[in-house]
Amino acid sequence: MRIYFHSADTKPAPWVDALKSALPEADVSAWQPGAPPADHLVVWAPPQQLLDEQAGVRGIFNIGAGVDALLKLKLPAGATLVRLDDAGMSVQMAEFVCHAVIRHFRELDVYADDVSQGKWSFRKPRIRSEYPVGIMGLGVLGERVAQAIGQFEFPVLGWSRSPKKIGGVQCFSGAAGWNDFLAGSRFLVCLLPLTPETRGILNRDNLSRLKPGGYLINVARGGHLVEEDLIPLLDSGQLAGATLDVFQTEPLPAEHAFWRHPKITITPHTSARTLRDETVAQIAGKIQAMERGDPVAGVVDLQRGY
Repeated sequence: MRIYFHSADTKPAPWVDALKSALPEADVSAWQPGAPPADHLVVWAPPQQLLDEQAGVRGIFNIGAGVDALLKLKLPAGATLVRLDDAGMSVQMAEFVCHAVIRHFRELDVYADDVSQGKWSFRKPRIRSEYPVGIMGLGVLGERVAQAIGQFEFPVLGWSRSPKKIGGVQCFSGAAGWNDFLAGSRFLVCLLPLTPETRGILNRDNLSRLKPGGYLINVARGGHLVEEDLIPLLDSGQLAGATLDVFQTEPLPAEHAFWRHPKITITPHTSARTLRDETVAQIAGKIQAMERGDPVAGVVDLQRGY
């Protein structure tokens, strides 16, 4: 069994060594142009050349949760595309979103600004029931985030394409539940996969449906947000603020208006990072299952895009 590793922004040696350790029966190496055929690929943002040269590959394993970059390429016919289920990302995502929610709800950003100016200030406590948290996307990451937010006794709403049942979460689904979900949310957390249907879903019309003074947290993909719609909503007061971890262009250009807006908190696509050991263990298990002919979790539906 031959496996190639390739990542556009990661040194291959530690990954190759870890895969060799997890799969001692396999011939694992970093992909090089012109390499002989492999059985499986472990990749992040590979070039089209790699996929073209590996026309007979059986499994393509993505070392991240989102597969939108891969779906822009022409995949080998018959190959199975597999995404990560978790690999340590869900707990990172939960702590990031909880931090963003609590920071705004407790007005810690306002206190920090006051302290920087030498002010000893007091602000009236807010009521949790008035700050329901709506989560777009109830997959592995979304469910973990919903459960974590619920521990702080915020009302939690969730929206997904198909119906879900999650304890402590008021679940909505499909077009029929969309408007009610938005209208019931003050915080809006985007954890959707990026597909043609979800691109631009965070637009002026949808964000205006939130409760007045809504707060946006986008930790999914930059393509979900219509960036030119956000600042007018913030300046009008319809939205009270936003925490953005992902952007249409990354790194965010130095001249971008988001850097300078006082109601926008920026982080550099760091809400949930790939953890190598957990990822390798999960991918190794999936490859072994595929070799045995057993079901593999995380297979991507190429029509749906996730």
